[in-house]
Amino acid sequence: MRVLLTVEMDTEKANRAITDNTLPHTMKSVFDRVKPEAAFFGATGGMRTAFIVFDLKDPTDIPSIAEPLFQELGAKLAFIPVMTFDDVQAGLRKAASS
Repeated sequence: MRVLLTVEMDTEKANRAITDNTLPHTMKSVFDRVKPEAAFFGATGGMRTAFIVFDLKDPTDIPSIAEPLFQELGAKLAFIPVMTFDDVQAGLRKAASS
């Protein structure tokens, strides 16, 4: 299932991770695990935020994805199922034929 993972990083922990150069390592370890389709960075609610789209093959993978972000960045996470426009169209066709 394609998901959008939003990662809102605690400012103090993210500042420390930038200063000690562990932020790139933490993000790379997550990216190596999820192999993102896309990743963007910005700010939401005044917090550094990553927006990562990837295929979540098994929900039991969530703890191994989430824990480094919780522990190293004090992050608030949201795993949101998302669809492409083609997915939405296919879903609407299914709904119409039910």
